[in-house]
Amino acid sequence: MRVFVDTNVLVSAVATRGLCADVMREVLSAHELVVTRQVLDEVGEVIVRKFGADPALAAEYVGLLEQEATIVRPAGLAGVELRDRDDVPILGAAVAARVELFVTGDRELQKLRKTGGVETVSPRRFWERLKSGGRRRP
Repeated sequence: MRVFVDTNVLVSAVATRGLCADVMREVLSAHELVVTRQVLDEVGEVIVRKFGADPALAAEYVGLLEQEATIVRPAGLAGVELRDRDDVPILGAAVAARVELFVTGDRELQKLRKTGGVETVSPRRFWERLKSGGRRRP
């Protein structure tokens, strides 16, 4: 399954132990991770700014994600209004890339539920789907 993972989940996966780390292990081992360059740049910046990580360590994590992910371009998305306008081209990229799921901790994005065929879910909902027999990459 093609899965777009948002910045907050990617950061939480490396900065804390728990659900987001489990989600990322699953995505990397059994699914296709999809992101944008903007998301990767934000991940590196947030890890350094919010968690005080060494910039070289943050760059190493981003480099790992670059090797494992399909990187897609931001895209426009008509008819979607969000408070954080930077989220629109990210969600648009997920729609244009025809991912099946957009995994995010952002509650505003989660409220959209489905946009252009892309279902937006929380990390918890993604995990529950997997454990209840959700689809895996062939």
